[in-house]
Amino acid sequence: MDYIELKVEVNPTDLGRDIVIAELAEIGFESFVEFENGVDAYIQAPLFNENEMKNLFSFNHNEFKVTYTVKKIEDQNWNEVWEQNFEPINVDDVCYVRASFHEKKTAFAYDIVIEPKMSFGTGHHETTHLMIQELLKLDVKNKSVLDMGCGTGVLAILAEQLGANNILAVDIDEWAYQNTLENVIRNNCKTIHTEKGGAECIQNHIFDVIIANINRNILLQDMKNYANSLKTEGHLLLSGFFSSDMDVLLEETSKYDLKLINANHKNDWTLLHLIKK
Repeated sequence: MDYIELKVEVNPTDLGRDIVIAELAEIGFESFVEFENGVDAYIQAPLFNENEMKNLFSFNHNEFKVTYTVKKIEDQNWNEVWEQNFEPINVDDVCYVRASFHEKKTAFAYDIVIEPKMSFGTGHHETTHLMIQELLKLDVKNKSVLDMGCGTGVLAILAEQLGANNILAVDIDEWAYQNTLENVIRNNCKTIHTEKGGAECIQNHIFDVIIANINRNILLQDMKNYANSLKTEGHLLLSGFFSSDMDVLLEETSKYDLKLINANHKNDWTLLHLIKK
């Protein structure tokens, strides 16, 4: 499959780059490699729509100066490309997320091996890091867990390592679905079931814990489904959105007796931890 490489330079970089990545992800870009002044973004060539890209908020807002170049990349070994750019992630000296070609660190309580293909959820993005931190604080032993928008499956895998025994991992993207299946096997997981699809996959299921690391619009759209599938006193962890979207999400969660017990932030991204009353 041929790909398009979009090289985006954005100023100011610290804030603008994260917004560019989030918006490009919503229109089909699959992977991102950050550099000093911006990001290289990749999308399958048949899916690239330059007009759609140029209409994004970040490309038009006067708060940011965005320039870009487009380059077609012939089919190549994408695993080799990822291996050149993927670094292991240390979360609070407790959880270590690495690729198979990285050395295992025995000092960490939880070791997760992720094949760094073109899926989200390697742990590098702030929202995945926030989710790992919050999940480490939560008692999920013998609990049922939903990982919605599972990406690589890293959160589902961590949930099993933490003792959860009935885990459903769901993603609408075929690449993410296949990557999760591979990573479940790679980490010798026994209690994770993976499905390809959206909120329809969780109908008739009830969970003790729901993890949803997606984006603001999908979270708002599917909040009722999450609430209906969560046990009373169950935990809902939400991330994948900017801190500026926190109020609108809390307004939506309040409709379903979901009480905020913790909010955490990393750069311009936020995690909400709620309990169903």
